[in-house]
Amino acid sequence: MKVDEILRHKPKVLTQDQREFYFENGYLLLESIVTKEWLDILRKTTDEKINNSRKLTVSDEIYDLDKGHTSENPRLRRLSSPNDHDENYWRYASEFLPNIISDLVGPNVKFHHSKLNFKWSKGGAEVKWHQDIQFWPHTNYSPLTVGTYLYDCNLDQGPLAVVPKSHNGPLYNQYENGNWTGCLSNKDEKNIDKNEVVYLDGPAGSLTIHNCRMIHGSKPNNSENGRPLLLNVYSSADAFPYTKNPIYSKYDQKIVKGNRADWADHDPRPCLIPPSWDEGYKSIFSYQQKEKM
Repeated sequence: MKVDEILRHKPKVLTQDQREFYFENGYLLLESIVTKEWLDILRKTTDEKINNSRKLTVSDEIYDLDKGHTSENPRLRRLSSPNDHDENYWRYASEFLPNIISDLVGPNVKFHHSKLNFKWSKGGAEVKWHQDIQFWPHTNYSPLTVGTYLYDCNLDQGPLAVVPKSHNGPLYNQYENGNWTGCLSNKDEKNIDKNEVVYLDGPAGSLTIHNCRMIHGSKPNNSENGRPLLLNVYSSADAFPYTKNPIYSKYDQKIVKGNRADWADHDPRPCLIPPSWDEGYKSIFSYQQKEKM
């Protein structure tokens, strides 16, 4: 669905100014919009998942362990597809968020995948500058990622950082010598004006929303407090993926609001094709840090 068509629909949650800001700049920060009831549910559920990770000594397809992880001191980088592993996550993604997302992608909203990036205290890994859509190309560029801060996140904790308006700029090659890195090259990174970077820190219950073409990343977390960020990816119903979903979900392509599309909308701008993921997908941290697969 084209931007002018979306804007003609009356918004459910956002103001018209917020919607126009998103389309112009490629991101939004909605402070303290998540209810206390949902925050309590998500925090309790996340604590249970952390506790379950204590029995692991190596990463698996669900848990990506951080350096120094032990049963006594669990440290996680990512929980993949949390919606698949607990109904509370899915209820939040399918009941609370879709009204907000429909204001940005149109009345028919499709789910793609989820992940929970922890960025643990005292050394939580950075996420290098990258763009999302090259990981999972679609027929158009409506896909967006909405992040939920489960706790207060300040500048010391490595909040999401974005380059405003970069969603209307070029897509970059995220390969190096034929190997997928999942990030911009050092040469391309020099094109970023660091003075324009916006850090999306906020109190618990805040949402970060960024378009799939947006250049974004986050610094390491060297603070005393962790920074769990629950991420859900959606698109308009008329956006169809044409490569494999690297973080597959049993809810992939599920319509969470409105109706399925009978026609695909195609954006003429090209998109880089990622690896086939036939050998599996680890995490963005693994590729960016060139860990052995």
